[in-house]
Amino acid sequence: KQEIDREKTCPLLLRVFCKLGGHHRLDEFSIRGKEPTSEVQVYTWMDATLREITDLIKDVNKAANKPGAQLSFAFIYPDKRGINVLRQVGRTYSNPYGYRGERLHDD
Repeated sequence: KQEIDREKTCPLLLRVFCKLGGHHRLDEFSIRGKEPTSEVQVYTWMDATLREITDLIKDVNKAANKPGAQLSFAFIYPDKRGINVLRQVGRTYSNPYGYRGERLHDD
């Protein structure tokens, strides 16, 4: 796995859709341009940890700052047939005593 030089590599745009109590339904993403309005646009790198993304979300989302708040991350993307699928990728907790960060991508 190759290290990413964050000084020389341009970050990517990650579209994050926040929702209290669970993930958005897949059908909410079926029409391009009609996605949920809770979008947060995050610029980050392919080697970002979920903790880094959590910290960026906490900057703009008050609910994510509550002690014990749980952030669950999933990718929603079209499969080879063009049908949206949801893949869980991890979760983080709003915890002042430490955290465990996991990589956003393995490959």
